[in-house]
Amino acid sequence: QVQLVESGGGLVQPGGSLRLSCVASGNILNIYTLGWYRQAPGKQRELVADIASGFVTNYGESVKGRFTISTDKNTVYLQMNSLKPEDTAVYYCYGDLVVYIAERMTRGDYWGLGTQVTISA
Repeated sequence: QVQLVESGGGLVQPGGSLRLSCVASGNILNIYTLGWYRQAPGKQRELVADIASGFVTNYGESVKGRFTISTDKNTVYLQMNSLKPEDTAVYYCYGDLVVYIAERMTRGDYWGLGTQVTISA
């Protein structure tokens, strides 16, 4: 089984910071991309940031200059600074992974269950 487990969400005042973490575990043979998406109530899920090959980063326009994505082996982090109420959402960890399941290698997209981030005074 492959799991992505997020942590670090919570309630923060506007202007504050949070750091999200996500650990990918299981029979993982290769990691192409790890990243974060978010979904606010009534809105579509959107890319926050992702990191490919361990160093090529990509950010959504609304978070550029405020959020930083990084990785350490099978863990991906999202440092979120200068948080705004519009950053309120469920944040999902995502992985484009090669895994070994049922005696074969397969590449696929894997998702965590999400962690709530609420920005409010």
